[in-house]
Amino acid sequence: MIQENLAAIAATIPQGTRLVAVSKTKPVEMVQEAYDAGQRLFGENYATELRDKYPLLPKDIEWHFIGHLQPKQLKYYIGFVTMIHGVDSVEHLLEVEKAAAKVGRVVDVLLQVHVAAEETKFGFVPEELEALHTIPQLEHVRVRGVMGMATATDDMEQVRREFRRIHAIYDTLRQGFFASQPTFNEISMGMSHDYRIAIEEGATLVRIGSSIFGPRNYSKQQ
Repeated sequence: MIQENLAAIAATIPQGTRLVAVSKTKPVEMVQEAYDAGQRLFGENYATELRDKYPLLPKDIEWHFIGHLQPKQLKYYIGFVTMIHGVDSVEHLLEVEKAAAKVGRVVDVLLQVHVAAEETKFGFVPEELEALHTIPQLEHVRVRGVMGMATATDDMEQVRREFRRIHAIYDTLRQGFFASQPTFNEISMGMSHDYRIAIEEGATLVRIGSSIFGPRNYSKQQ
């Protein structure tokens, strides 16, 4: 099933967009099955779950942490994670810098921007991004782009507008604060139900879980 699901999704993803297979709450056997089918990029939401899966799976997996960042839990994955999607404040950006420095790594991150009509979602609002000018030079963090989530709604036109807004924020940052950094080139947006719209609006990373692995068992949430 997983192999077939991956093949079906891959057929809808154009060159220039990468698939993050969201494996939260799924056992290592299912992750291994996706790996055996050729998938190498996986996303996890829970720090201790990611910590526990890492030693049990192939080391050429590119792990992305896509959950809400909690500084005290960085120690569980900072030593091997490839990218952290949800850096939602200057404070958290500096916490990642400090944690990465301790293990002697440079870690890629995305700035989470808030455009959805929901208070429960995290992220910078556009005005807060101006505070990036106040931070010192980062030596162990490389900001690669932005991440955002659309409102949970059946109104796909609203979803499209919000994805378009995320892309506009990305363009502003790329042409402004990050103009001298060619590696600032990622936009992470779109999930199982709306990833096609996200791709149309410029996503370079889409985060898809249930369409690959099936419904999740949230009783395992950590």
